[in-house]
Amino acid sequence: MLVGHRTWIFNQKPVIISTGTVGGPFEAKGKIPEAFHILHDDMWLKQASFEKAQQMMMEEACQYAIKNSPIQKEQVTFFISGDLINQITPTSFAAKTIGVPYFGLFNACATSMESLALSALILNSNGAEYILSGSSSHNAATERQFRYPTEYGGQKPPTAQWTVTGAGCCLLAKKGTGPIVTSATIGKVVDMGMTDPFNMGGAMAPAAVDTIIAHLRERNVDISYYDLIITGDLGHIGREVSLDLLHDNGIEIKEDQFVDCGLSIYREDQPVLAGGSGSACSAVGIYGHFINLLKNGEAKRILVVATGALHSPLSVQQKSSIPCIAHAVSIEAGSDAL
Repeated sequence: MLVGHRTWIFNQKPVIISTGTVGGPFEAKGKIPEAFHILHDDMWLKQASFEKAQQMMMEEACQYAIKNSPIQKEQVTFFISGDLINQITPTSFAAKTIGVPYFGLFNACATSMESLALSALILNSNGAEYILSGSSSHNAATERQFRYPTEYGGQKPPTAQWTVTGAGCCLLAKKGTGPIVTSATIGKVVDMGMTDPFNMGGAMAPAAVDTIIAHLRERNVDISYYDLIITGDLGHIGREVSLDLLHDNGIEIKEDQFVDCGLSIYREDQPVLAGGSGSACSAVGIYGHFINLLKNGEAKRILVVATGALHSPLSVQQKSSIPCIAHAVSIEAGSDAL
């Protein structure tokens, strides 16, 4: 099952039998509103705080995935998830509502694929029957923690990105109907000494490329093996840096083969600067839009490389550099694909 130093092959081929995605009003005006199962017209979701709104979105995503699956909630073995907020409280509070055994994770915006990789490993090892896996973020909650409250109206540079308000999860099973999870390459922390918290894409790109190279080498496949290489939230800046780094390492990838969730969710005329970001970015992009490409036969194999910047408000205040990570998970169309 382990090939090379950091890649798992899932011989049992865990199946994504259902997904749930939730978004806010800004996402509803974006490029792929049909990718969301639930869209809200109010960022508060009628809650007392943005953090509680984020909690509710995670609950809704999980509840939708269970409702539209062939099983009952009582059959779910584990809930594995996390987010960006202090002590991952939105996810932990959502776990209280969901009411199944819970693993809380933090890998910043790479949490979605960290969760999926661990979920597939547990299922592949016969450690569970069904697992809910996902992540969430909220624009205003994240701005308040990592940058400035939205009321402050601070100016941002063009390298900055817009945190997705949303939640996405999948229900992964040992057997069933749907796309299958075939492998995962676990990222290592890469720190290039960057200190600008308004340029996450540039900081995360080297980690994404490191994981992609390791995945291709350890699986002994060419870049053409995948129809799409999908990064989590590199945005315009990180995507261009990644293309240059891949080229420098002798890997030539087609422009339309290398896509980013942060560039797929919003329209070009929306004021998101360098693109979308946040731990919900890859979760809603994959479990909403890109999973559908596998289901309807537009793609057969995708490699999802979720990227995360592992800094904190405290580390930024202490002038520390920004360590980054990327986890890659390969997903293939199931036998039921059109």
